[in-house]
Amino acid sequence: MKADVFNMKGEKVKSVELPAAIFEAKVNVDLMHQAYIRQMANARLGTHDTKTRGEVSGGGQKPWKQKGTGRARQGSRRAVQWVGGGRVHTPHPRGYAQQMPKKMRQAALRSALTVKAADAGVILVDEIKLDEARTRHMSEALNRLVGESSALVVMSEKNQDYDAVMRSTVNLPDAKLLLAGYLNIRDLLGYDKLVLPLQALDALMAQLG
Repeated sequence: MKADVFNMKGEKVKSVELPAAIFEAKVNVDLMHQAYIRQMANARLGTHDTKTRGEVSGGGQKPWKQKGTGRARQGSRRAVQWVGGGRVHTPHPRGYAQQMPKKMRQAALRSALTVKAADAGVILVDEIKLDEARTRHMSEALNRLVGESSALVVMSEKNQDYDAVMRSTVNLPDAKLLLAGYLNIRDLLGYDKLVLPLQALDALMAQLG
């Protein structure tokens, strides 16, 4: 699959062949869904908690004597039927983490990249470089490259240009910067366009090819 390569001004500079191993892979929708659900589940903190009748304060004295009052017998004011009492069948701390083999995660990423490329969602640039860290400069560059679409910008490593690009992207509501090693299914599916410098393309090939 041929793809045009642009510069930061939005001008075409050349064309390259996208690696078929990661941009023309077999699309497995079920695997992409499983990888997405796993990532969302692993992001959950699981710190929700409610108190049982043994954890709420008070309740050490029997409300009234067992017999002779005409009322139902009660052992504690902190039983579940009382206001301020404990709770049953309610959330307690737990882990939501799901496991998924590395090869399956990689196959899911290849499927998502293939879908993105088929929808003309992969934008190649020769390099991503800013003279100074300015949100306006990054916004103008992305507007020339992707128009009104949201963009996921991927860089190969934390080099001398990364800091300026990161600080110029962080305040853009429709853009996000990632390192190639942190590419994930959620961000791939969550942004309209994938902006890849050629160095990041090589990094993805080494990671997924």
